[in-house]
Amino acid sequence: MRHLAVAVTATASALALTGCGALGSVGGSGSSAPSAKGDDITVGLLLPDKDTARFEKFDHPIIKKEVAALTNGKGKVVYANAEASPATQSRQFQQMVAQKVDVVLVDALDARAIAPDVRKAKDAGIPVIAYDRLAQGPVDAYVSHDNELVGQVQARAIIKALGPKASSSKIVMMNGDPADPNTARFKEGALGELRGQVDIVQQYDTEKWSPAVAEANMKKSIRSVGLDNIAAVYSANDGMAGAVIDALKQAGATKVPPVTGQDANLDAVQRIVSGEQYMTVYKSFLDEATDAAQMAVDKVQGKDIQFDALTRDTVDSPTTKKIPARLVPVVALTKDNIKDTVIADGVYTVKDICTPTYEADCAAIGLK
Repeated sequence: MRHLAVAVTATASALALTGCGALGSVGGSGSSAPSAKGDDITVGLLLPDKDTARFEKFDHPIIKKEVAALTNGKGKVVYANAEASPATQSRQFQQMVAQKVDVVLVDALDARAIAPDVRKAKDAGIPVIAYDRLAQGPVDAYVSHDNELVGQVQARAIIKALGPKASSSKIVMMNGDPADPNTARFKEGALGELRGQVDIVQQYDTEKWSPAVAEANMKKSIRSVGLDNIAAVYSANDGMAGAVIDALKQAGATKVPPVTGQDANLDAVQRIVSGEQYMTVYKSFLDEATDAAQMAVDKVQGKDIQFDALTRDTVDSPTTKKIPARLVPVVALTKDNIKDTVIADGVYTVKDICTPTYEADCAAIGLK
């Protein structure tokens, strides 16, 4: 069963009402559609790193399983992980083009740098679907989340946590990798909520979303601003959130200030249970990955009606306008809705979360 957590805004729903048209009339593919194929298809899947737990644990296996289910077990997924190297991802992309895969799903480490590879695939008649992050170049479609909303949700959580003290509170922002196009959207959404509501004393961009870089930058902030003066930390994802919390604890924090996150990593959910991390943004990667597999298969098999039904939104990149898109809603995950989100969706079980270290904390919030 594909359960979708309740969305926190009407934005995604409103977007879903726009942009539905004939497949050939939307986007800028730059080449004619390939001839429709049967079930014997090959999907190339390029994911960006292994530091983000979801990619290896969920996205790849879900896409692989869904492609097989949609093709009567005849379709296959050729997979490569760039391990945070744009150069490696480019080589992997070119290898897939050389292997003549039928379609490429790419989660680009560097949206701009990957554009020539997208063009080469298109010139070879291989459609390209941008996955999770919007790659530049003539992509055929995009599946992700409302990324500006992600930042808004994180920022609103901080303001809620600070309450009446928000306007006098000093905030540190730990943003993502500037090469990732989603980073700008997360930041834009967050700043739109935080400006005028809190005092943003320092901001950092974090190359390759590196937890080690985030921890080093957090230590700089602690020395500069003072541990007791940091009221909250906006962290763009869970990997960095864990590093931020480690830095705060190493500096002597007996009570960690509110720290945000994104991706609902298992260790982040456990930190939320224990009270160390305030929240994370749960993006249903089950729905995202399932939709991506469906889009890829529909595109190769020439199922235009089904493809259009999934891509009712449109987005623009710096190089291509009105790209057909599927934007999956997001939800703020806190102590109060763990059961209704990651557990209800089957991402984790109570047993996964409530290991011996967290048993007492789980019991305290009724998670059992």
